[in-house]
Amino acid sequence: MSNERYSENLVLCEMKCGLGKTGFGHVLPQGDTPKHTAIGRLLQEAGGKPLQCELDDYTHGGEGKARPEYIITFDDDADTLIVVECKKSAKWHCSEHFNHPKSYAVDGVLYYAKFLKKGYNVVAVAVSGERKENAKVSTYYWCRGADTPEPLAKLNIILEPANYLKYLRGEQISIAYSIEDIRSTAVAMSDMLRVAKVTANDRPIFIAGILIALQDKDFGNEYVSATSLRSLTQRLHTAIGEVLSDADIRDDRIKNILNTFENVASLEYFKTTPMSEDGSLRWFINELDMKIKPMMAHSDSSVDALGEFYSEFIKFSNGDDGKALGIVLTPQHLTDFMVEVAGVNKNSKVVDICAGSGSFLVTAMSKMFKNANPQDIARIRKNGLFGVEADPHIYTLCIANMIVRRDGKSNIFYGSCFNPRIYEALKKEHIDIGLINPPYSQNDHNELQFVEQLLSILSNRGVAVAVVPVNCALGNTCKEERERLLAKHTLEAVFSMPTELFNPAASVPPCVMVWTAHVPHPAGHKTFFGYFRDDGFVKRKPLGRIDAYGRWGDIEAEWLELYRTKTEKPGLSVMKVVGSADEWVAEAYMETDYSKLTDADFERKIREYVAFRILNHVDDEKA
Repeated sequence: MSNERYSENLVLCEMKCGLGKTGFGHVLPQGDTPKHTAIGRLLQEAGGKPLQCELDDYTHGGEGKARPEYIITFDDDADTLIVVECKKSAKWHCSEHFNHPKSYAVDGVLYYAKFLKKGYNVVAVAVSGERKENAKVSTYYWCRGADTPEPLAKLNIILEPANYLKYLRGEQISIAYSIEDIRSTAVAMSDMLRVAKVTANDRPIFIAGILIALQDKDFGNEYVSATSLRSLTQRLHTAIGEVLSDADIRDDRIKNILNTFENVASLEYFKTTPMSEDGSLRWFINELDMKIKPMMAHSDSSVDALGEFYSEFIKFSNGDDGKALGIVLTPQHLTDFMVEVAGVNKNSKVVDICAGSGSFLVTAMSKMFKNANPQDIARIRKNGLFGVEADPHIYTLCIANMIVRRDGKSNIFYGSCFNPRIYEALKKEHIDIGLINPPYSQNDHNELQFVEQLLSILSNRGVAVAVVPVNCALGNTCKEERERLLAKHTLEAVFSMPTELFNPAASVPPCVMVWTAHVPHPAGHKTFFGYFRDDGFVKRKPLGRIDAYGRWGDIEAEWLELYRTKTEKPGLSVMKVVGSADEWVAEAYMETDYSKLTDADFERKIREYVAFRILNHVDDEKA
């Protein structure tokens, strides 16, 4: 396989399509078009690419057969097609005057496009390079009958074919979630910001502010034409202010975001980096516009793509930057599981009083939209999702997340969930479901106090699902909080979760608690305990914990079935009557299926026990 074939395969992979008939039209390789068709006749007129030909020269076609890498047609738009030309190396991307069609990708694709535009609106895509990380992509639009092509400067990535049509129509493009794309974008942007000497505290607001500005249609259309840092910064200020004002965000928060951009724009790095180069302010905007925002807008996605981006962004930041930003993303499969446990549906009203980047709200929103009609969706957007975030930087991130998803932005409160003003405002909303991953090891409030506050906000018989450190479920900790909780609310379930669920962000083993609000825990009530330590995920460098073997779907289904039917299963679940002084973990009560035990299981449990005693400061003399 020659190197150019790698480029061709890259195109098909990124476009997520194969050759021949597809769901949207046809993908025709190497000029494989019957001569009697309109496309075939125009390609015959073009002929093979000549060594040299000016872009405006139509006097003669080249010798031989026209062989563009791909021509793509659409069933629902017969007047538009895509033509693709590939080269094996980025050094053969384009010439200065686009007049060497045989040697360069851009020159070649525009050569074919100038003939095809006689009968079609042509999207011309030039791709140079063998791998995604080092490939160069340029896209042009040559309207039927026009004299010259229009460069689509924002489209420096390969899209699925339908997204090109969306872009031309002025619609929001959407890209399926990809952790690889998120990671590569996060690494590149983290490196650039580190070089630019943007502070750790300014980075979240810098990124979030850009995403907010991109919600302004005029800004989204105009930023790519900005030629100076001053003009681009002014446009950013205007767009951010207008979007946040429309979202009823307080003036002091808007001023905070705008001040950040003034600080960033004043850095010498941005002053001296031309707008056309990687690392310029315009480059940051285009990267977020074309790579992260489309994932956030994907209609089928319940993934917090922005949260994932920041998780990766922090991972590749220097030294203490991650600690300074203070973002610990709840794993996506855990948010999915907790939303299912809570029973979220289109009629729910959901709150997260420690919202972070908005992971729970994003996942809940996706669940609420299922089986919802347009009227339901409008109601959910306006009054179905609520959040509270005390960190000013992460609050801005959450606001951006919800605004980009056109949802719930005016219902995200800035401040402490223990603030009486915020408490009273939420209490009036009659919210029936709470989802929370409270901050660990806080000096002013422990994790169960956050759970108490959440339950007090919920309506009668509301459901709260919280992921907390397992020491909160042990009989010798948080005694007063445990007594107060059972006196006012019902402990329905506790799930012991994988020890390394949050690794490396947190080393404390977690558990998930399920509560019914404002119903005192009944005497004799049996609580469900799940030993859900194995979620099927494994560690892979540098990806972290991933579902490498595709086990999670079946495991989640079993966990949910056991909980919903309150079924006891050896090794996985048990029902037990407990009080405030008892252990709230499955390990204390569960029957073991000894037939499945191996020496490796025994050794693993010994290691877990030793780690547990160390992490929870168990004193051997007092034990």
